[in-house]
Amino acid sequence: MPKRPQKSSLSPALPPAGNPLAGLLGEARAGAPRIVLNDDANGLWMCRGNSLEVLDLIAARYPEGLFDMIFADPPYFLSNGGITCHAGRMVKVDKGDWDKSRGAELNHEFNTEWLRRCQRVLKPDGTIWVTGTSHVIFSVGFAMQQLGFKILNDIAWEKPNPPPNLSCRYFTHSTETVLWAAKTEKSKHYFNYQLMRQIAGGKQMKSVWRLATPRAEEKKFGKHPTQKPLALVERCLLASTREGDLILDPFLGGGTTAVAALQSRRRCVGLELEEGHLKTTIKRLDHARHLFLNSTSLEPACLDAHSPSPMVTT
Repeated sequence: MPKRPQKSSLSPALPPAGNPLAGLLGEARAGAPRIVLNDDANGLWMCRGNSLEVLDLIAARYPEGLFDMIFADPPYFLSNGGITCHAGRMVKVDKGDWDKSRGAELNHEFNTEWLRRCQRVLKPDGTIWVTGTSHVIFSVGFAMQQLGFKILNDIAWEKPNPPPNLSCRYFTHSTETVLWAAKTEKSKHYFNYQLMRQIAGGKQMKSVWRLATPRAEEKKFGKHPTQKPLALVERCLLASTREGDLILDPFLGGGTTAVAALQSRRRCVGLELEEGHLKTTIKRLDHARHLFLNSTSLEPACLDAHSPSPMVTT
């Protein structure tokens, strides 16, 4: 029998693919979802609109699933009139109406509904990453169990520079949780074990990641009140996807997931309701194209505070 051709050891180039949302958002009514960035060449598609509505449309068109991975940074329901410390000043915890708690039951209902829709648009072996603090993450984890996700890891993102606790009645809040889950118990998820081991200095990577909050240059075109560092999102992408895979961010915010996808040669669909945040995203992507697209590294390493210099892979 003839031998099967050997697969290349190099990751494939970004595959040519059209807009997966093309023709999906045809209704030109006020407030209807619409495409604000259509970059087929780089695999970037940004949509303004209600995430739940768009996810329903995607699920109807792609009943077997569309996305290899989802990164979601949902509302934490933190805007409760409290105070925190920012840049050495006391400020109110008020990120917007979208972040105000509606009570435990309604908050959980919201988490269940957006997670249900995300599960429908994942491919059978796809995975989802969800960030959160104690205000939301227990609800997210419980909803995942109710819906039949398979929780793979709970990552503790440790911030080396957290704001102090002004009341002096609690420990300083220095971590957030990132849940990583597969679509179902039967999913055969992808994990880039070797790259994660390399980033961890030749040892198995632990589930505590010490990564700084977003750097000043990540906010030069505008900042989102719950913006995540590029290094955090990039690590999630590199750990669970291959080059050319299709990523979804249903709460795009300031566009960090889209920038991380561009930098790591993945494709990305981003959904966001606020036009101002989408303008920030587009500016960040315009800047990132010049910085990253000429890079020769197939899998850039995102280091934490304890990682050595990246080793060269062949």
